[in-house]
Amino acid sequence: MCDPQSRFVARARRRFAMTRECAVLLPGVCAALADPRQPGLDDTCLEKLLDWFRSLTWFDPTVELVRDNPCVTELISSVLALPDPSPSILAFTLQLAGILASSESRFQHLQQEKLLGRLFGREGPRGSAAWEEASVRSAWLKGVHSMLHHLPALHCLCSTGGMDVIFTLQGDPSLFVASAASQLLVHLLTFSLESETPKALSAKDCDWPACAQMIVKHIKESLQSSSASDIEQSLKLLSSLFGSCFGSCYAAWTEVLWLDIAKHIESFLMEETLQAQPVLANLLLNVARSPVFCGTEGSFWALVTSALEHLTPVQAAPLAVGLLKLYKCPQDVRIQALTVLLQPMDCILRAASQPLECAGLLDESVSDPVTVESLLSSKTSCAGLLCQTLAHLEKLLSLKHLRVDLPSVSLLHSLMTILQLCNGFLSPASPLGSTISRNLINSFRVQKSALDVLAALSEKKDCDTLLGNLFDVLLEYLQSPNTNPTVLKKTFQATSKWLVHLQELSSSSSQWQQTEKILEDVFVVLQKRLCSPCWEVRDSSLEFLTSMVKCLREQKEFRQCLLSSEVLRLTENLLEDPESYVRASAVTALGHLALITCFAPESLVIGNLYNKESIVAKLQEILSTDSEGFPRRAVISIFTKWLREGCTGQLEDTEQFVSRVIQTVERDLDWEVRLGGLELVEVFCSQTICQLSQCPYAPVSSVLTSSTPQNELLQVFCRAKLFGFLFGSLCDCDKPVGQRACDVLLGLRGHFYPVSTLENPQEIEDSPAGRGIAWLQRTLRQGSLAQNFPTDGGVGVDFQDPESMMLALGAIDLLELHDELNKSSDHVEESPQSLLQDILATLGTTEDNEVDCY
Repeated sequence: MCDPQSRFVARARRRFAMTRECAVLLPGVCAALADPRQPGLDDTCLEKLLDWFRSLTWFDPTVELVRDNPCVTELISSVLALPDPSPSILAFTLQLAGILASSESRFQHLQQEKLLGRLFGREGPRGSAAWEEASVRSAWLKGVHSMLHHLPALHCLCSTGGMDVIFTLQGDPSLFVASAASQLLVHLLTFSLESETPKALSAKDCDWPACAQMIVKHIKESLQSSSASDIEQSLKLLSSLFGSCFGSCYAAWTEVLWLDIAKHIESFLMEETLQAQPVLANLLLNVARSPVFCGTEGSFWALVTSALEHLTPVQAAPLAVGLLKLYKCPQDVRIQALTVLLQPMDCILRAASQPLECAGLLDESVSDPVTVESLLSSKTSCAGLLCQTLAHLEKLLSLKHLRVDLPSVSLLHSLMTILQLCNGFLSPASPLGSTISRNLINSFRVQKSALDVLAALSEKKDCDTLLGNLFDVLLEYLQSPNTNPTVLKKTFQATSKWLVHLQELSSSSSQWQQTEKILEDVFVVLQKRLCSPCWEVRDSSLEFLTSMVKCLREQKEFRQCLLSSEVLRLTENLLEDPESYVRASAVTALGHLALITCFAPESLVIGNLYNKESIVAKLQEILSTDSEGFPRRAVISIFTKWLREGCTGQLEDTEQFVSRVIQTVERDLDWEVRLGGLELVEVFCSQTICQLSQCPYAPVSSVLTSSTPQNELLQVFCRAKLFGFLFGSLCDCDKPVGQRACDVLLGLRGHFYPVSTLENPQEIEDSPAGRGIAWLQRTLRQGSLAQNFPTDGGVGVDFQDPESMMLALGAIDLLELHDELNKSSDHVEESPQSLLQDILATLGTTEDNEVDCY
């Protein structure tokens, strides 16, 4: 039996083979493409045609592809014969030729036809007017890249001056062309080492291979150039090279190359006039990732340390973060990298604190502190430096294993200082602190970044001494009318995280009084924000409330504060908010609040008006009548959550509840609501099976009697009107709905027919129920084309009859339907034949038609 990979390759080979139909269409397409009188073809369509040729050549490396389809080489010849071909067709031809020449046999065939030299050699388009087009230069590079999979192509490129062209295109004004040239040089060097180096020799035993030697010589000459742009191009190439498989797979050659260039890199770090420092930082980081430099000894890490000292804080920060993520970085370098990263935070803390009040974050600086102070004193650079630093810190805090300790307490102190400087609640005594304060006042960017780090810092366990001060700062932001809505949302998120931290702390200590006071203050602010005239604020407040309920509903202090506030009433009022986003958030919040007020094991509120029946009725009304999709989606999501948590009562109550919801949802015009209904049905089915079946894997008798649990199951599902909804959803015009319905039905069939004892459709077709099932099978095969799918048994299918539904589950080919539903929606139009037909249809007319290109 073939393994799955072999079957995949076989299927792919059949799919991308040159079929008879395509072979008939291809000559017409090639002739039309070469005809200058034809209208230009859409670039996307040409790219799809190239994709097809890539697939053909990948699965068929033989020369027969071009020999059996001479129209392809005729197209190349015809385009080359044109005095002034259009740039798009010339670019297409260059890429096509490179793709075809990717195998050695086809390369030799195209060489014999004298085509490759006229495309990629000295006689090609390099000196023509078309070369002025960036798309042509880019296509030339892509064509060469595609071709370079064998030595004859490599030798041809080196002998025809192609390397000099690539070196020149490294500095192309088009960034796309320059990037493609750099990528091609990386590929050339690694391919040269792989193909031209004797296998028995190591890097120390032999010189660079011919092509690799040309590239290395070019790099060295560029590094010694007086042109800053040449140096920068060379550094970018080196960075790409060390960041590629060269740096990880060719360790010996990596070391040889690094030793050749290390002195130049060291000298560039000392040159303040050179503008390539960011590239240098990236280069050093890529070199550090190479396995060559695993050891803690050696000059390389000394150079990294020098870079951390001499680069500006903005330039050094990405290098510092990258080093902190490395597993093999020496500990002293790691500590130095962290010091560089924390310098701006340390400067803020020292500048804003009173003398002797705070010792700062760092014992000593790596680089000159004056540089950081200068950047923070400038209005143009202050916010940018802090946002970059904070973004890096957030990334580090998200790492599960950081191999250096962050000073969490001091970091928290500096974050609170930044937030107070931004809202004007802190007036530093020092001149530097006053300047920074003026730069940061009302800086929403810095506020959002600081709050993100603050939220991430809540995972740390050693910040408890500052909790009181922290919540003072957070409440300042929550209470201030000047807090920007987006900043307020971030503040809510950070507050929620720290409230969870506070809960964990108070459960294991005597801090419950502090917790209660903080919660009371939070609910006072929340009541005010729920009445805000700004809908974004109301929405964020409801999201915050939901987040608190999720995390804190088991905490006694939280429940007391919640139930003694006006939050429940205000949340219910927002079910009628004019903004649909707010109504949806209110539904979600009320649904979670109901877990405390309605569905708790024992009533928490005496005389509470928020009983289960009224809440369910309100949400069902929204599901039936709300004109916007967001609130209705929220309702079905809450109903599913209630069902999962067993909040809907006994089986009979749950059955009626699910039935009512299904009858509403199946008529909904929003496909996400219908999909949510199917999720509800899936949860209901799973729970009901667990309740009524002692062993869900026990074999099921095909004979149904009133006493069997299976018959009871089917009766419950039929009374809830599940099957009409599920089979009708198979014909839904929105594919995700049909796919989910099919998955649910397959799950049910797996329960009722666990040993593949399916019904024979031909045997049951003679019975009245069987004829209905046969009709149902035919209708389901029409999919979304089925008109007015009946769910009331009007055509002989009784969806509420257990015996009929048992037959339907066993007889209908659900696996076939599953495969059909999971096919790509454009699986017919996606075929190469359809693509060629589209091209012919477009090029066959002079009208400006749009191509129906897949």
